Amino acid sequence: MNAQPGLLRTIDQTGVPLLLARLMLGGLFIYMGWNKVVDPVDFLKLVRQYHMVPEQPPLLLNLIAAALPWIEVWCGLLLIAGVALRGAALSILLMLIGFTIIVSIRAIGIHQAEGIPFCDVKFDCGCGAGEEWICEKIPKNLGMSLLSLIVLASRSRKLCLRGDLFRLGAGEPAPSA
Repeated sequence: MNAQPGLLRTIDQTGVPLLLARLMLGGLFIYMGWNKVVDPVDFLKLVRQYHMVPEQPPLLLNLIAAALPWIEVWCGLLLIAGVALRGAALSILLMLIGFTIIVSIRAIGIHQAEGIPFCDVKFDCGCGAGEEWICEKIPKNLGMSLLSLIVLASRSRKLCLRGDLFRLGAGEPAPSA
């Protein structure tokens, strides 16, 4: 057996892929979540357009519109800080899978109802970035899903707050700045 780690493992051990994935994905989710936090009524209207949650009683609809943006911001902050990486990345991945399915279903409905080519469908999907072309939105979601998978698969904890806390707790000296 070869004791040398493979190329992917060597690259992962540097912590650079994890750091880049954390910063990009975390920053995007903070940005998109915050856009919804500052205008909750507009986000509620967008959630209502999907007709996936009964409007009466409005409790569930309001709960989704109020809580989801804060969950997105929280997961983004955790990723950037390097704390609870796998939980935050898994939460984001599950949200992205659900969002992509829901947005695709809505786009197909618009495509069929208006008789326009699928890639000409453009609407505000509620992601926090305004109106987007569906054939651009789906690849963006897949790219963010890939970033989530990088965080989930990485074994490195370099440049992560949580990793530094555990190293300090194990009796090792603090890293010099």
